[in-house]
This record gives sequence, structure tokens and C-alpha cells, in this order.
Amino acid sequence: MTHNIRTCLWFRDGRGPEAAKFYCDLIPGSRVERSFGADAGMGPFTVTDFNLGGTPYQILDAGPHFTLTEAVSISVETDDQAETDRLWAALTADGGEESVCGWLKDRFGVSWQVFPRRLTELTLSKDPKVSAAATAAMMKQKKIDIAEIEAAVAAAG
Repeated sequence: MTHNIRTCLWFRDGRGPEAAKFYCDLIPGSRVERSFGADAGMGPFTVTDFNLGGTPYQILDAGPHFTLTEAVSISVETDDQAETDRLWAALTADGGEESVCGWLKDRFGVSWQVFPRRLTELTLSKDPKVSAAATAAMMKQKKIDIAEIEAAVAAAG
């Protein structure tokens, strides 16, 4: 048995198709698969199915009934600092908001965590000194700066 499973993000302002296109342009290997809409008697809605780097998502643009919160977010582990910086700049542009520990909210209100793979290696290290120093350094940052975290790990010895 196969299932087509997607995380659905509820938009309320008619910008769902725009957001899906923006995300697909931002993440390599992504595409908008289809978008359709109707008026079901309770107001118009639009559904956009898209795929971000191999992960399926859906945006339901259906009015003010629900709002996006940090309770649902998109996590992106990047290959390096340059890719982290590129995504961070694009996602915080035009009204996005920085938060802590690699978290941000984009201009559409979707929450993301963007971090280099090296952060995972350091925070999950079997050496407790390494993982503690990396985690402590990360907790002080907004956008993850892996060079600063590696310096903290080196200083912890």
C-alpha cells in the first residue's frame, strides 16, 4: 500500500501559490507540482502541492480560520555555511524575522530552522565537552555561525 503524505501549511492571505514558487526557487531540486482552486460555498480556496528537495508539502490558502505558528516549521540542514547564509538572507528578506538557534520566520509567516550539517555533528558528538560547548555557543546565536561554534569547541578543549 502506498500513501501520498504531505505536510499542509494553512495560509490565509491568498499568497500560497506565491510562497510555494518562492520556496521552490530557493531550494535546489524543488518544484511546484500543481495548484487548483474553487469556491466551495464557504469562500474561495487554493491548494498548491509542491516538493522541496524531495519532501512533499501542500499549501491550503483558505481564509482567516487558522494561522501559521512555530508549532509547525521547516528544518533545513545545509551542506555548509555559505548555503546557510544564502537561505537565511533570502528567508529573512522582505519582512522575515530572525529568532534564536537558527530559527526564523519568513515573510509569509512560515517558521524555518536553517543550520549547517556540521552543527549536528558537533552537538551530537559522543564527547560531552564538544557537544556541551557546541550547544552553548549555538544558544547564543540567531543565524548559525559554524566558525564561531567550532572556536567555542576548541576553547573548551
